[in-house]
Amino acid sequence: MSSQPRLGLFEAYGIEIEYMVVDRESLEVRSIVDEVFKAATGEYASDFEDGLISWSNELVSHVIELKGTGPVPSLKNLELEFHRSLTRINQILGKMNACLMPTAMHPWMDPMSETKLWAHDNNEVYDAYNRIFDCKGHGWSNLQSMHVNLPFKNDQEFASLHTAIRCLLPLLPALSASSPVMDGIASDYCDNRLRVYQTNQRRVPSIAGQVVPEPVTSEAQYRKEVLGQIFKEIEPHDPQSILREEWLNSRGAIARFDRNAIEIRVLDCQECPRMDIAIADFIAATLKMLIHHRPQALQASLEIATKELKVIFDRVSQNAESALISEPAILRSLGIDATPQGISAREIWWQFLNDPEVKKEMSPDHVESIEFLLENGTLASRIQRKLVQKGQILNEAPELNLQSYDPAKALLDCSAQGSA
Repeated sequence: MSSQPRLGLFEAYGIEIEYMVVDRESLEVRSIVDEVFKAATGEYASDFEDGLISWSNELVSHVIELKGTGPVPSLKNLELEFHRSLTRINQILGKMNACLMPTAMHPWMDPMSETKLWAHDNNEVYDAYNRIFDCKGHGWSNLQSMHVNLPFKNDQEFASLHTAIRCLLPLLPALSASSPVMDGIASDYCDNRLRVYQTNQRRVPSIAGQVVPEPVTSEAQYRKEVLGQIFKEIEPHDPQSILREEWLNSRGAIARFDRNAIEIRVLDCQECPRMDIAIADFIAATLKMLIHHRPQALQASLEIATKELKVIFDRVSQNAESALISEPAILRSLGIDATPQGISAREIWWQFLNDPEVKKEMSPDHVESIEFLLENGTLASRIQRKLVQKGQILNEAPELNLQSYDPAKALLDCSAQGSA
């Protein structure tokens, strides 16, 4: 998104989705992403351009990222391109008796024994991360997400976009939570990925901050107050400045001035690309409505303390669409009608979806997918219900019978839209 001229608000979109590679039969983790690249390119590469979708490696050797080769002017039908590219990867993996697994976390992976760092390109960066943070544990090797990149042209657009994202971000897990199972334990916490995501860089607290971004309204302020603090804290651990880059910032939404975009990072990977892209489309349409039709309310949200938004974010991460939102300041900032008793996160998203300004911006297919999601709950909630129906009651009997629990079958049962 750094091409000239700069892209303005909602003139383009960039999507990144991560997937884990597992054994086709046992579903155990397989660290063979380098072999996928070798099969596609003839060498151990770290990037491959597959038409409109490109592949890239990640920190660990069992995760591959698919992303738009460049920004796209619309999200309509983009899921078909992701599905096409996913099919190609699965064809390669099929020859190795492996496949891709969706959702944000492997339900029984042991990251302490199964983590294998990427050993090829960018190894210096990964070695630095590993030396400083010891990149084992779920927060490093068992968290697959979707990132949504939205462009801005100047400081004014940056301020509007960053403020709107900051206000909306605490509610995003109510759409995307898909990680209710971790370490073979079925929990009542819908988004375990976000729970571990917040702890993996505790040695340098400013890197993730409070996950919810601070109220920043200009590039200069961001570089000074956010990036400046991060770089100051990392310096004793990284004297060669290997990690002194914008991407070191691990907040739930980060400014990427190198490409004039803000990257939203708190979204769990879903069961199929159609749902991922539908969620991205819904979020973008809602942000556009808030910026253009509720600017004064958004401006007032700058007065809400980040720690107050973090409380809401944690509540929604745990309870997803069922989380109750009763804080008047955040509801006013979003222009949401609510009773004194509060309103569920699901109802807030229904109000957004029923807003004519939101719905007109979305693809009809994506509206249909979001209606399914709001009617049936997040993928996390659907998985939880399936486990309860199978007698694996959450909390009361949390240890899963791993012989009978088949995540691939569970995902098929819970899927909204089939293979696309």
